[in-house]
Amino acid sequence: MRIHIKGGRLIDPANQIDGRHDLYLADGQVAAIDTAPDGFSADQVIDATDRIVIPGLVDLNARLREPGQEHKSTIASETRAAAAGGITTLCVQPDTDPIIDTPAVAELIHHRARQAGYARVVTLGALTVQLQGEHLSEMEELMREGGCIAVSNALQPLNNTLVYRRALEYAANFNLTVFIYANDPWLSNTGCAHEGAISTRLGLPGIPESAETVAVARDLMLIEQTGVRAHFMHLSCTQSIQKIARARHDNLPVSTDVAAHQLYLTEMDIGDFNSACHVIPPLRTRRDLDGLRAGLGKGTINAISSAHQPHDPDAKLAPFCETEPGISALETLLPLTLRLAEENVMSLSDAIARITHEPATILGIDGGRLGVGDRADVCIFDPDERWTVDYNTLASAGKNTPFLGWEMQGRVNQTLLAGESVYQVNL
Repeated sequence: MRIHIKGGRLIDPANQIDGRHDLYLADGQVAAIDTAPDGFSADQVIDATDRIVIPGLVDLNARLREPGQEHKSTIASETRAAAAGGITTLCVQPDTDPIIDTPAVAELIHHRARQAGYARVVTLGALTVQLQGEHLSEMEELMREGGCIAVSNALQPLNNTLVYRRALEYAANFNLTVFIYANDPWLSNTGCAHEGAISTRLGLPGIPESAETVAVARDLMLIEQTGVRAHFMHLSCTQSIQKIARARHDNLPVSTDVAAHQLYLTEMDIGDFNSACHVIPPLRTRRDLDGLRAGLGKGTINAISSAHQPHDPDAKLAPFCETEPGISALETLLPLTLRLAEENVMSLSDAIARITHEPATILGIDGGRLGVGDRADVCIFDPDERWTVDYNTLASAGKNTPFLGWEMQGRVNQTLLAGESVYQVNL
């Protein structure tokens, strides 16, 4: 379709655009800005007056539960929820069942996503076979035949540091980015909450900050030695961000993201064993929250991710430590990011950059920008509309979110994927 989006405030941080502009889409791409191309005749005109038009969101870290855990959610249900949240590209971890350590599993996921048609799904291949940390995966095959854009060992540790080093060297040889979850499994042990006053009062086994910071320090040394390009996923501690800032100053090829919930919640929100706040890494202190926000403002943290983990209701009904960690977060990613601008953590343009072209750059994909010739992945939202996160209206199959009852500001009106409408509300 040929689409004319008129009268909206176009914010495209990648191209340094922020103003009232008309957007013209054709053949799944941006055909022109402001002035229609010669011979352009719109099949559809979208009135974006009083709306903000931005590139479709790119989410670095989402679990869709398919294949292997379809009782929690499916690719179709979660990409539909992503579209409702303005997200047009989702990056999934390799810890599916079966694990993404063969091209066939990656292609299955891509095929199911194409069938659903709501969002583009890109995959990370397994760094080691079965994520067991013993034997290197066929990374080059995963990239070439499976279409994996990077590699990761997901949340699983590599106990043998020599194997870890060899894996990073192998990835560097093929110019693959390695996505790293920084965690020392011996220090985190069986913890389920931040090690501090709250976990002590509640009698919960704690995960100390050092479980993350020690791992970050080790990983940075190996990155320096191997020259691999690395991305640290959902860091949670101020000290970790300080180490990343120093590494960036020393020109190490590293980037990082933070989960949106870590920018609003702390260990205090566990309250009386609120399992909706059981996440890994755990909610930290107010000092850590402030440090993460400062890291965003300074540009040390490159992106904000949803860290989406949908669960069935039973997964959150056991005693706190026995519940499954994670929250359903696709539909709250945009409003939580917008709130950072409202609270002067960063400018609106910078906030939007953290969920559009910055994560696209980390992934090395075409996305997160709306220049002429770019993919026509578009999110149109009302910046003033207030809405309440409600169990019954969440599109995701997972309703496990600590933000139930929160009032959000900024709601998606329409999402376009390659120039085709995949979500729209009746205005």
